[in-house]
Amino acid sequence: MKHISILVPRGAVLGSIEGPRQVFTEVNKMLQNNGDSPMFKVQLVGLTREVPACGGMYTVFADATTKDIPKTDLIIIPALDGDMPKLIEQNREFLPWIVQQYKGGAEVGSLCVGAFLLAATGLVNGRRCATHWMAANDFRRMYPQVDLVEDKILTDEYGIYSSGGAFSYLNLILYLIEKYCDRQVAVFCSKAFQIDIQRDSQSPFMVFRGQKDHEDEPIRKAQEFIEKNFTEKITVDQLAYMFTLGRRNLERRFKKATSNTVVEYIQRVKIEAAKKSLESSRENVNEVMYNVGYTDPKAFRITFKKITGMSPVQYRNRYNKEIEVE
Repeated sequence: MKHISILVPRGAVLGSIEGPRQVFTEVNKMLQNNGDSPMFKVQLVGLTREVPACGGMYTVFADATTKDIPKTDLIIIPALDGDMPKLIEQNREFLPWIVQQYKGGAEVGSLCVGAFLLAATGLVNGRRCATHWMAANDFRRMYPQVDLVEDKILTDEYGIYSSGGAFSYLNLILYLIEKYCDRQVAVFCSKAFQIDIQRDSQSPFMVFRGQKDHEDEPIRKAQEFIEKNFTEKITVDQLAYMFTLGRRNLERRFKKATSNTVVEYIQRVKIEAAKKSLESSRENVNEVMYNVGYTDPKAFRITFKKITGMSPVQYRNRYNKEIEVE
């Protein structure tokens, strides 16, 4: 039997505690109904037995504290809600326990922005980690030593797992169930909880906002120029000349400040504008393409799918209710 410790940190999102507990418990029920032994022992684990949640509106009663758990098999770190540096400090006592358990053979998984608490352990330094796309800029700023994969639903490296934003954490729970049990059990849970087991990217849900929380003023001005003039043809050499920077210097500083190359940034600004048009207008794909500065339909479709994970037509049919599905 696998011992699962679902952490109950201060400031936790209640759904990301109860959701995993429900799914793992349902697996046990299914196995027992089939005459098999339960697979999981699930416990809520806090620093104290009573943990305030939702700004003190609720209290979560933990089954145990970290002092009561000498060894566990899997630690689930739920999402947190609030000021991340403050929450990390309030939950700092979890960190040595998580590291100790991992070194003793336990696996660790973070859900959504629980990745911030996972990253605070140092266990994902130099490794890949996912989190909610809306928190990506803050995560990069706080943990530059972590390889953030912004578009992924989940990561799996060396017994450490992470999930993308919001309810995509359920895809990670299914992934772990398939690993610990089998595909059949995971498929049953996907049907019981109506989770799309095949989804592997949060790209279709992402809104590009640009990373401007940096101190490089010429690069910020270059970003603003791109965002105001995305319908025009903008080149790296043009930007370098405008802001009196060498091309190599511009590209190096731009990547450091925004986590995108200049070309990537231009593409993402154009595609974000195209997405908004596809969501709200009745323009066809070619009209949208021309309006955001593309002239090559093939290049537009390839770039659009690379960034969003779907074709322009698929995107429009999913998000624009005014358009009849083709």
